[in-house]
Amino acid sequence: MRVRVFLVIFSCIVSVVTGLVISRNHSASRAETVRRDVVIGFSLDTLKEERWQHDRDFFVARAQGLGAEVLVQAANSDDTRQMQDVQALISRKVDVLVIVPHNGAAMAKAVALAHDADIPVIAYDRLITDSDLDLYISFDAVKVGALQAQYLIDRFKAKSGKKRIVRIHGAKTDHNAVLFKQGQDSVLAPYIKDGRIDVIHEDWAENWKPENAKKIANAAITRFGADFDAILAANDGTAGGAIQALMEEGVAGDILVTGQDAELAACQRIMQGTQSMTIYKPLERLASQAAETAVLMAKGRPVIASQVTDNGRKAVPSMLVDVVVATKDNMEATVVKDGFHPRQALIPR
Repeated sequence: MRVRVFLVIFSCIVSVVTGLVISRNHSASRAETVRRDVVIGFSLDTLKEERWQHDRDFFVARAQGLGAEVLVQAANSDDTRQMQDVQALISRKVDVLVIVPHNGAAMAKAVALAHDADIPVIAYDRLITDSDLDLYISFDAVKVGALQAQYLIDRFKAKSGKKRIVRIHGAKTDHNAVLFKQGQDSVLAPYIKDGRIDVIHEDWAENWKPENAKKIANAAITRFGADFDAILAANDGTAGGAIQALMEEGVAGDILVTGQDAELAACQRIMQGTQSMTIYKPLERLASQAAETAVLMAKGRPVIASQVTDNGRKAVPSMLVDVVVATKDNMEATVVKDGFHPRQALIPR
């Protein structure tokens, strides 16, 4: 049976809450025989980046705390391998499938295969496009991009004259990279239009690899020297690659560099002054919410999502967790306070 989505309106004296309720429409016989121990299939794009190791660990810990077993697969950024991973998880009769897609479009087939096996699918942090996806749990990617761009705008206001920036986008295969750019564009557009900002060079970093980001930064330096004000890098990995290029020119710390994910190396760079900011995502909150929701869906219980995201085929019920700009000034109150990184690990050496 397929997942059904219902619009439910709750009202009370002080507020009206509108949500989408997602539930498995199990047959009576299957509902009576749901296993006590839920099995969740967790298919990740990669575990090479520190960020995804955190997601895995938080997700598994919370799911196990709820009595569920998690089968984890990582595809090493290979679409073919991820499809094989998904098929293997389906063959093991998981109760629910959680996917971090390498390629959001390619994983549409995975959603169809899972539904054929009566398995609901949650897209975790990255949207699966053009599919009958059941639920999307992520951070607000458009807001992430907007916060990155607004950080630069706020710093530029202190100095007069046109500002020249380099933009390093994420992987074209990742729909989130498009959303990050969308958020950045929404903030930058009026400044670019009236000539206050000039984007002198921009490109997409294949597979989010730092070495590809470094090549983009090197290309900008080759064309323009180090005569620009900022690098708007989509995440901490691409920021790290860009900063390597700046270090080779002897200008690391003189040029603003953005990031996201609050990776340890990035937070250390921020404390040292070579990276300007990152977007801190409370991964434990996201992963825990995803694990809790996966268990509920596996048991056929209702789930309420307060937002929707257009994936090109449908308005997908969505849960979007808020994010925070992290800088040297508030690192203690964000990353350290939440226990994401210990204070001693951030001290410049």
